[in-house]
Amino acid sequence: MNFLRYMSSGRVLNGVKHAKLSEQSVLVKEGVRPRQKILEDSFGRKHTYLRISLTERCNLRCMYCMPEEGIELSPSNELLTASEIERISKVFLSYGVDKIRLTGGEPLVRKDFDDIVQRIGAYRRDPRYNLKTIAITTNGITLKKKLKTLVDNGLSAVNISLDTLVPQKFELITRRRGHERVIEAIDACLDANFGPVKVNCVLMRGVNDDELLDFCRMTEHKVCS
Repeated sequence: MNFLRYMSSGRVLNGVKHAKLSEQSVLVKEGVRPRQKILEDSFGRKHTYLRISLTERCNLRCMYCMPEEGIELSPSNELLTASEIERISKVFLSYGVDKIRLTGGEPLVRKDFDDIVQRIGAYRRDPRYNLKTIAITTNGITLKKKLKTLVDNGLSAVNISLDTLVPQKFELITRRRGHERVIEAIDACLDANFGPVKVNCVLMRGVNDDELLDFCRMTEHKVCS
């Protein structure tokens, strides 16, 4: 019989088959029927939010996150497949999870990302479950051209990482080009009017801390947070 493990001490489920799990993990039978009981840890905290890291790979090389080169990444055959991600999501949904966030690395670099969102999105329309939100955290580089399909498949919230409003500084921080595409992705999400649009910004002393007020003005103007 196959089993899946739930980490009671944390909410992050890494997208690698051989990830280490907590000793206090709870065994959950695969294919369990939907139930009302909510996952709760030893501190009485209810877990209704599942975060799945789909990959370590990214199309940027942000200075605070990843070396420009020489980093060893997990082989693609060690990552969870779309089918496995769907199966894990279904188990957690049956235990009261109502929000699933897909992250990375950069989740959109996965060739099967549309399929993953579509598989999970089907449960938003299933009355047996209470899935309210499918969210992604992305750098936005390729989001605009994929947005309509993702929204049609069930995507309902987006966090976009943007650490500067200055294109030249963007290249310094990320070691790549693409500032304009990120801004366009933010605007496309706002125009789609499908759910919360948030901007993640890592403040770095002497690098972009002088832009704090500019970011506040941008979010006020663009009606995002």
